Amino acid sequence: MVESGYLVFPSIDPVIFSVGPVSVRWYGMMYLVGFIAAYLLAQKRLSQTNWNRDQLSDLLFWSFVGVILGGRLGYVFFYQFGMFLDNPLYLFKIWAGGMSFHGGLLGVLTALFWQAKKMQTTFLQLGDFVAPLVPIGLGAGRIGNFLNAELWGRTTDVPWAIIFPNAGSVPRHPSQLYEFALEGVVLFVILWLFSAKKRPVGATSGLFLLGYGSFRFFVEYFREPDAHIGLYQLGLSQGQLLCLPMIALGLALIIRAYTRSSTQVEQTKT
Repeated sequence: MVESGYLVFPSIDPVIFSVGPVSVRWYGMMYLVGFIAAYLLAQKRLSQTNWNRDQLSDLLFWSFVGVILGGRLGYVFFYQFGMFLDNPLYLFKIWAGGMSFHGGLLGVLTALFWQAKKMQTTFLQLGDFVAPLVPIGLGAGRIGNFLNAELWGRTTDVPWAIIFPNAGSVPRHPSQLYEFALEGVVLFVILWLFSAKKRPVGATSGLFLLGYGSFRFFVEYFREPDAHIGLYQLGLSQGQLLCLPMIALGLALIIRAYTRSSTQVEQTKT
């Protein structure tokens, strides 16, 4: 639909279908798409490792658990800590919505640290393997945000602006689609092509952190800040502040990876 020259978000039921008391929602379906994509991509790359299918299954299972638990904990503590203090049971109200990428990342890192010990490999080697599997799930999640008409962008007059329900009658950036394009499609292509060749340990992990952090930091300028948090000094949002450590750590890992690789080459020559 078009209203006053701008697109109007169509009425989309967040529930795809229901079976008795159980409802399957678009957002949950997007998580499933991300998990399936990660599993298929991991299977494709398993031959490049010395791990077996059982180890891979355990790795992905606990990574998925880390995404869910970390995502919820991160959302509550990073974005809704006041509500948690008022009612600690809010932490368990998953049906009320609320997941955080940065919390999910911490959950996955915890799972990788644990699995690295079990698989007798290093944390960064696991990180390099998992990093290219993540962007498709991130992109699917942003499509879920768009279908739910949530996490909309700031007001704008660009021709592709959309009037979202519950966001006033003003046109806004479809920032969910910007994130889908950058954090999902572009980041996946970059990481998949980069990791197709042998790289120094930690380089792919660093590129993921640098790429996601940079893309998210950029898109946050078009995304509406959380109303109860607003913007901090220099006009930065909560999401941007959380991305700064990612960008710094990503750069550090890349520099470390190639510095150590160059040192090893020199030692081999001598």
